[in-house]
Amino acid sequence: MIAWLVSLMSIQVSQEPRNMGNVNAQRKGFTRTDSDFFSRGTRCGGWLYRPLSVERPPVVIMAHGFAAEKTFGLPAYAERFAEEGIAVYVFDYRCFGGSDGQPRNLVSPSRHIQDWRAALDHVRDLPEIDQGRMALWGTSFSGGHVIVTAAHDPNIRAVIAQQPYVDSLPAFRRAGLKDILRGSMAAYRDMFRVLTLRGAHCIPVVGDPGAFALLNTSDARSGYLSMVPPGSSWKNECPARIVFTIAFYRPTTVARKVRCPALVVIAEKGSLASMLIQEFTYVQDSSYPDNYFLTLRLTFFSTASKRVSEKSSSDLHSPFACREFSSSSSDAVG
Repeated sequence: MIAWLVSLMSIQVSQEPRNMGNVNAQRKGFTRTDSDFFSRGTRCGGWLYRPLSVERPPVVIMAHGFAAEKTFGLPAYAERFAEEGIAVYVFDYRCFGGSDGQPRNLVSPSRHIQDWRAALDHVRDLPEIDQGRMALWGTSFSGGHVIVTAAHDPNIRAVIAQQPYVDSLPAFRRAGLKDILRGSMAAYRDMFRVLTLRGAHCIPVVGDPGAFALLNTSDARSGYLSMVPPGSSWKNECPARIVFTIAFYRPTTVARKVRCPALVVIAEKGSLASMLIQEFTYVQDSSYPDNYFLTLRLTFFSTASKRVSEKSSSDLHSPFACREFSSSSSDAVG
């Protein structure tokens, strides 16, 4: 993953880091600063990771997946990229984590895409970043967001989609009639409360198999909650209106419009394995025999990065060619 970006962005790392007056940052090779922006009038909290060894480095913009916050494992990814000379901008969507907005944990594909575009505008205004070398990184739900964002922004240089959510139709086909009816009733109740100016009606984000929750596969609850850091104020709930809005979210329909190179990472054994994506113009796939939530852990990151690098190195110095890939499951992820 890292070697793929380093080669693509043509990064030249200086042997002598600049003196930024921060001993701890120099030891790590980067600094992290708060860098907020506004999306449709609401403040979104963000962090800028800046490597010390590169003048005006390329940058990766990243945000988390379904109902998750930037503290849920993303700092490990950002730090690893920054150590290799790539700046990273990590942000929370409106209504999540360090961002403002109500109701909390409001999952909305259209709002998230608006936040992605606002984040890109913000990063393009940062003088210390090379705005001509920008990549998008997303996982799960945000893996779909980066596809949609890149499809409408020809200036994106690369996309990394880790276990991306690409289509809602398969999820609805797999859902039983009972869950569909229960979800619809909860969504109607939530919308009625919106119209009557009352607080949101929420439903669980993750649950055990058989329980009513938006994500209730065998590895969903344990895997998702393992990402939540100690002391987090995050609640396992989100407004039920997402049941209606997610039904029309299909990133796969715009994937063919993505013109930049794309790296798609799939965990073959997870019950949250992604659908096939065969619409990209330039795609490199990488499949791993591990479950989805394991790919978010720091111990897996180094191993995965090395394996992606070895798998991709022979192709990265020649023109990208369209490559199809497959997975052992056709499940979409949340």
